[in-house]
Amino acid sequence: MALDKPYLDVPGTTVFDAEQSRKGYWLNQFCMSLMKPENRARFKADEAAYLAEWPMTQAQRDAVLARDLNRCIALGGNIYFLVKIGATDGVSVLRMVSTMSGMTEKEYQQMMLAGGRSPEGNRYLHEQPPAAEPPLPAQP
Repeated sequence: MALDKPYLDVPGTTVFDAEQSRKGYWLNQFCMSLMKPENRARFKADEAAYLAEWPMTQAQRDAVLARDLNRCIALGGNIYFLVKIGATDGVSVLRMVSTMSGMTEKEYQQMMLAGGRSPEGNRYLHEQPPAAEPPLPAQP
């Protein structure tokens, strides 16, 4: 029986729970392998061949190759593991998360320095105010 997961009702949020952990186990293990210099060198020499050594799904491999971190997260990746890919590429965490948000590095940095993203639009779906009803047509 599946657990009640009220947090699935938060738009744009993937919570790294036990289910996500199981789904992304090998993806996250791959990321951790990049802590060793020899593994980073092998990955950089032939990314597809190195990824093929891991029992990940093809969708996970494709997401890594595309550096689609949002997709990696949806497929069970944990950001704390995924930053190892960025470090291997010589990419800062700021750059990584800005790509995930669709902002430039500067825009993302300015938003965070100003206090972060507005909570508006990021509430539980069941807490969203109802859409305004269109006005009734005028009677002749």
